[in-house]
Amino acid sequence: MRLLFIGFGTVVQGLSELIIQKQEQLKAEYDLDLTVVGISDMFKGSLYSPNGIDLKQALEAVRNGDLKSLPNQFAGDAPAMIAEADADMMVEATYTDIKTGEPATSHIRAALSRKMHVTTSNKGPVALFLPELKKLADENDVKFLYEGTVISGTPLLNLIRETLAGSHISQIKGILNGTTNYILSEMEEGKPYEEVLKKAQELGYAEAVPDVDVLGWDALAKITILANAVFGVNMKPDEFACEGITNISNEDIARAKAEGKRYKLIGSLKRDDDKVVGRVGPEQIDLSHPLAGVMGATNAVTITTDTLGDVTIVGPGAGRIETGFSILIDIIHAGGKR
Repeated sequence: MRLLFIGFGTVVQGLSELIIQKQEQLKAEYDLDLTVVGISDMFKGSLYSPNGIDLKQALEAVRNGDLKSLPNQFAGDAPAMIAEADADMMVEATYTDIKTGEPATSHIRAALSRKMHVTTSNKGPVALFLPELKKLADENDVKFLYEGTVISGTPLLNLIRETLAGSHISQIKGILNGTTNYILSEMEEGKPYEEVLKKAQELGYAEAVPDVDVLGWDALAKITILANAVFGVNMKPDEFACEGITNISNEDIARAKAEGKRYKLIGSLKRDDDKVVGRVGPEQIDLSHPLAGVMGATNAVTITTDTLGDVTIVGPGAGRIETGFSILIDIIHAGGKR
């Protein structure tokens, strides 16, 4: 299977490490021989070789700066590479723009139209254009996969799609953003918000401008993806109410704890007949609920079904290897033989 990487940041570097590490296992268990033929990154440079790119060499090069000193340089941009590359599957991992979904959505449309399978960890295109992109994939007899868009490598979408197949899901409720969960966990220890936020930025959990996390926008994108993927609707992020954690004080957290509850930023969806309602916002969760015990940067989601009652999945919501693994899951689903 020939792969094309659009974006060569942390996530795809983690994926590359997994491909190198698991090469023999993938061949033995899934009859899957992966070759990366192209890498296009706006800042690090672009490579293309129909015979394959040396991933170890590429990883070493970006650790020292960029790809521009390596052989097989490609002069064009990402759309040019997508148009020219002889690849079976594209990995789209450019930066997320939740307002427009670009440039990732254009990359995905182009690859699907060229009959490439596509996997993405980019929330923008999936939150905004999932029904359209699924239809385009079907028309071209290829797969559009996006496991990594919701809680990283923890296989929530695959759990719902495969393991819970045949169940009627009435509600999804969870901690969908690790950064805010870390902040609230630390504030419970009495540390002030500003101090904890600074530490989260130092640890790489929060960006220098943390709005996407602390104002709830990241979780908002994820509940939109879940609404459309699980409940089959065609909703946009602005159709859901959204509130972040910036108005929660240490006093609020202490008061909730004294009442046997704990603050969490919760993304929730509920299906009522043909209508889906949802929101993102801080909630006081009873300490007896499985979500209440999930601390730090960990994510967790409770799925309410008619067959098993509540099913809760807990796992990492971010990370180099973890998100890279979510893409590897999709690659195996697209091309592996079990």
